[in-house]
Amino acid sequence: MTAKPRFAAGAAFVDGAYVPIAEARIPITDWGFTRSDVTYDVVSVWNGAFFRLEDHLARFAASVAGLRMQLPLSRDGVSEILTECVRLAGLRNAYVEMVCTRGVPAQGNRDPRRMQNRFFAFALPFIWIANEEQRRRGLHLVISSVQRIPPASVDPTIKNFHWGDLIRGLYDAYDRGGETAVLVDAQDHVTEGPGFNVFAVSGGRVKTPARGVLEGITRKSVIELCALEGLPIDVAPLPAQSVRRAEEVFITSTAGGIMPVTTVDGQPVGEGKPGPLTTRLNDLYWKKKEQGWHATPIDYA
Repeated sequence: MTAKPRFAAGAAFVDGAYVPIAEARIPITDWGFTRSDVTYDVVSVWNGAFFRLEDHLARFAASVAGLRMQLPLSRDGVSEILTECVRLAGLRNAYVEMVCTRGVPAQGNRDPRRMQNRFFAFALPFIWIANEEQRRRGLHLVISSVQRIPPASVDPTIKNFHWGDLIRGLYDAYDRGGETAVLVDAQDHVTEGPGFNVFAVSGGRVKTPARGVLEGITRKSVIELCALEGLPIDVAPLPAQSVRRAEEVFITSTAGGIMPVTTVDGQPVGEGKPGPLTTRLNDLYWKKKEQGWHATPIDYA
């Protein structure tokens, strides 16, 4: 199926209607914009099928409930809208986002309990958080001194737009010659970066932070792949110094899968090239996706 001409750049669902992505708008007074009072989730489409759609829908529903919001439609309704956005845009590989905002307050009202929550969605061509060269030779990561917002303040397991600390971390990385950043907590344990989880490999063990992070769906996939391959994996606090000394480091995201890191704070990781275990997991991840692992095929008819 090819895209309908109006939707060639992407499609969105706004106020009960499908519109070209360039025409998608939310009211400027929606608390999703003015207060970051919003949650969202992103599911990928690869080779004409959603990857782990049910996991993303479940996490989105949990995030909505965690913010004491209510979706104005059912889970099946959300799935149908996401599918239609992809169909209209004619995308075989796509980045598909679902959003729930607090909504627009009535004049003089500041009580979130009295607001009608709003749902939006859109589909764009697949987005990579690391370009082809970076995925080939590995990313240059900086462990930023910027501390991640503590979980006691903003629950990181609820996907959110509170990126002020992450953006500060990115600029810290740029200033230090890096390409992206991972933030630490008050105990100098690494947490997460802008849109990704981090993993380190030492002594044949794969390690990833247990706390202070979004429980990423690709992160979940890596944990499953390690179990399938008999690789020991620790989901536990991960000191920044352990990442600096690791034999391999990689990051994971819906927008790119498993991506190698070859320098940390300007120093080479291992031999300064993508490591064998990272490569093995990455190859297996894409092979299984090509085979239909956790796939929900889209009917484009």
